[in-house]
Amino acid sequence: MRTTLTTLQQYIKNNDKFTALTCYDATFAKILEDAGVDILLIGDSLGNVLKGESTTLSVTLDNIIYHTQCVSNGSSKALIMSDMPFGSYQQSPQQAFENASKILAAGAHIVKIEGGQVMAETTAFLTQRGIPVCAHIGLTPQSIHQLGGYRLQGASQQSAKQLIEDALLLEKAGARMLLMEVVPAKLAQEITQSLSIPTIGIGAGKDCSAQVLVLHDILGLYKDKKPRFVKNFMTGTNSIQQAIANYVTAVKSGQFPDHEHEY
Repeated sequence: MRTTLTTLQQYIKNNDKFTALTCYDATFAKILEDAGVDILLIGDSLGNVLKGESTTLSVTLDNIIYHTQCVSNGSSKALIMSDMPFGSYQQSPQQAFENASKILAAGAHIVKIEGGQVMAETTAFLTQRGIPVCAHIGLTPQSIHQLGGYRLQGASQQSAKQLIEDALLLEKAGARMLLMEVVPAKLAQEITQSLSIPTIGIGAGKDCSAQVLVLHDILGLYKDKKPRFVKNFMTGTNSIQQAIANYVTAVKSGQFPDHEHEY
């Protein structure tokens, strides 16, 4: 049976954790599903791990559509979520709808959009027209030049307040999930408790409804310095399948992330 947004809502009602990993092809779609991963994210991280770029900004709509089709062809169980790449939704809600509809036609079940209150109108426009949205706040890699690098977000009282306001506004606009990246664990906990929708953390502590990491990172395949929030699940096993299963078990049992992986 396919995991749906209703499934995930039931998880948080029952206080059960769920898992997400990036996925870019049909082969890994099946491997991840068989290991119990609930959400397959076609992330614009493919710019880093597949294209070898230093940012996600070169990823195109056609890149996302192609990899979404690949993952969809190999998937039968998980919820498929696809990033909207840089430049494909910021111009207007109408632009976002045109491009998001192409991503859903390729096999995605929900799209992920970076940005806080500035994306509330777009989120409402899409959700009112049948396109589910996962909002993304905190460190937003598509704004890396504006942010001045890959830095902790929400550390000051003012910026923390802004993130809380963004989260509430995006939920009100219709977002079905909220991803928080590289924010203090205590702040992520407060936001999670303030919302009725699931939260997904990456470098946001253990109290989020779910965790997501880049597949290559949990397999120890990082080309640069390992981010603080990453754990190599290949340690102690020679099997990719077992490493992914260990990640799922660690998240669902509350063992990952621990204090060394949070801010």
